[in-house]
Amino acid sequence: MSNQPTFYSYPLGSKNKKISEAAFAGDKTSVELVSDHDSDAPFFRSLEQNGIHLNQPQIEAVRHYEGPALVLAGAGSGKTRVLTSRTGYLISMKKVDPKKMMLVTFTKKAADEMKQRLQTLPGIDRRQVDSITIGTFHSIFFRLLRSKGFNQRVLSSENRKQLAIKLILKKKSLQDTYEPETLLAILSSYKNNMQNVHDMPEKTKVEKEIKDILRQYEQWKQENNFIDFDDMLLETFYLLINQPKLLQAMQNRFAYILCDEWQDTNPIQFELIKMIAKPDNNLFVVGDDDQTIYTFNGADSSIILNFEKLYPDASVITLDINYRSTSSILGIANQVIQYNEHRHHKQLRATKASPENPYYLRPPTTDEEAIAILDKIETEVQNGTRNYSDFAILHRTNSSARAIFDQLVMKGIPFLSYTKGESFYEQGLVKPVIDYLRIAIEPGNLEAIQSILPTLYLNREKAMYHIEAEQLINPSERPLKHLIKMRGLKDFQKKQIEERINMIKDIKDRKPVKAVKKIRQFYDKFLEADERHTLTLHKEMLLESLSEIEASAAKFQSVSDFVAFIDEVVEKNKEMETIRRTPNANAVSLMTIHRAKGLEFPVVFLTGASEGILPHSSALEASDRKDIISENKGREKIQAAIEEERRLAYVAITRAQSELYICSPSYYRGEQAEVSRFILDPFLPEQERSNNSSNKREKKTTMLVWDCTSDQCKCWMRIDSRTETGLDSKECPMCKGEMKQTAKEV
Repeated sequence: MSNQPTFYSYPLGSKNKKISEAAFAGDKTSVELVSDHDSDAPFFRSLEQNGIHLNQPQIEAVRHYEGPALVLAGAGSGKTRVLTSRTGYLISMKKVDPKKMMLVTFTKKAADEMKQRLQTLPGIDRRQVDSITIGTFHSIFFRLLRSKGFNQRVLSSENRKQLAIKLILKKKSLQDTYEPETLLAILSSYKNNMQNVHDMPEKTKVEKEIKDILRQYEQWKQENNFIDFDDMLLETFYLLINQPKLLQAMQNRFAYILCDEWQDTNPIQFELIKMIAKPDNNLFVVGDDDQTIYTFNGADSSIILNFEKLYPDASVITLDINYRSTSSILGIANQVIQYNEHRHHKQLRATKASPENPYYLRPPTTDEEAIAILDKIETEVQNGTRNYSDFAILHRTNSSARAIFDQLVMKGIPFLSYTKGESFYEQGLVKPVIDYLRIAIEPGNLEAIQSILPTLYLNREKAMYHIEAEQLINPSERPLKHLIKMRGLKDFQKKQIEERINMIKDIKDRKPVKAVKKIRQFYDKFLEADERHTLTLHKEMLLESLSEIEASAAKFQSVSDFVAFIDEVVEKNKEMETIRRTPNANAVSLMTIHRAKGLEFPVVFLTGASEGILPHSSALEASDRKDIISENKGREKIQAAIEEERRLAYVAITRAQSELYICSPSYYRGEQAEVSRFILDPFLPEQERSNNSSNKREKKTTMLVWDCTSDQCKCWMRIDSRTETGLDSKECPMCKGEMKQTAKEV
């Protein structure tokens, strides 16, 4: 076992030492709440016989008949049960023809689950369930397109779409510039807002390039008779706009529309549903504005927040009783989310007591954080208290999971990773840096040489062809030298190649962290010099991944040892691929918070709950970012970004059923990192809490210090080393009393 920091009952810097617990909900269900004298009592009695006992707000939602309704379904509040029960209620009690109902979900898995649950409801047979139009937006509207003669093949493979973009980029000699995923995301965003490639701007060189690439991509789809998911919605929108009689037929057909995950709806999805729901607007939507975390994928939080403005007569029902988490977990969840201004105010109520309160860890670095978490997991498993599958480790970004991923692989702990399966060191942004290290210890590594050629501003294929041709005639231990004689090079390019060759020689005997810093002197500039490289729709930052390389390298004394470690991680990670493919594997779940939405686990570790990680640096610096697609500006942009980050923290916390551990590394990217405002605010007096609307916290300087616990002594000392952050206490130099760590604003 490693000697790691202790998990505490409060985050470092807490002033209020009070564990807040959510209020307990009453235990009354439909058994007591629906009288036998009520006309719909037989329906609820039948549900009860099938083990379905609804609470008061659930009953209210199920009984809703006509007109619009917004059901605010808090985390773990039983929204699927409400959707299926209300569907059954309309059929059984209101005699609604199942053919006149549309039930929209966001995933095929959710649609299949709805169908299975409906078939178990009393008084509902298989034929009636099959008569209901149940499915995702795309499946439902693609059926409509098919009925109107659209015969395109569905282009559903993301890899195939990216390959098509790559071929276009290669044809335009831009293969080392744009990320296909980013270009496709830009096109998707336009289509989600009822626009197409022709509506894209073309003022700058980059805008013109992007528009031309995507125009060729659309032409390629058309020539090969393809349609993708975004096209399905956009073509349906055009169809209904241009054919009023078809729209009227859809309105007559679907008298009742029910929609799940309403907080994730984008503008075109909303517009389609809104059009079909007219004129009666029997629109029943279920969602949670506190869980809107997919803005980068087109979700528009204003759709759920402004529902009542668009439908003033709408019924608003709040499902606030949580059946997943303990009262203390819900207590911190309620406190975290309450500081968001743009939300429907609600408080989750509990049904489960708290044998364990949430715990907090303040490790020195993300590497110590990883060791502490995995030591805890291994202890629980070895004691027979838990299985590996009971644990989920949640992280903000893939880069911030580097340390956890490394430790899981090296310790041989079975885990499920929900990324592409590649390790941190194999990512496209990271690999060139590692390959410079590989060339330093193995100058003839042609695979690594091929990887770094774009960073020399050379065409990869032409430069590699030249190197390989020269190696056949004049073999060299350092093949990169052949580039100096490459035709067409200008003097400054030759000089740059010579400098890079000398740099590679120099870094071989440096400590790995210094070698990485040396590489970054030019690599960072290479990434930032071209607007194409910094083009992004996601809140990821280039520096985050590069800093993680340094953090990993700092543990090693030689470049060869560091590269050997990387090779071991990559190899062991491949060996663990079998575990990932095993259904119901007894393995730890490692995933981003985004991926965890909708899931639940007995034990959750929220990692990286520090300023700069969560909230992410991209949110704190949102006003300085030049995203291709952004509706907010200046301070509004920062506030919107921070509120979404807070929703991420809320989603992470509410994944935990029984135990929650929140970890806040003291150092990040080599600098001190405050405990996340989202975690610390509930434990501070009101006057000290962050005012996110005016962004005041960014103007304060907070440092980690030793503070004397004696009431008579006012001594405090700044903590200047990472080693000290791992200590629980130390002796006060003035009164010889005990000093504890705390955060102090100066």
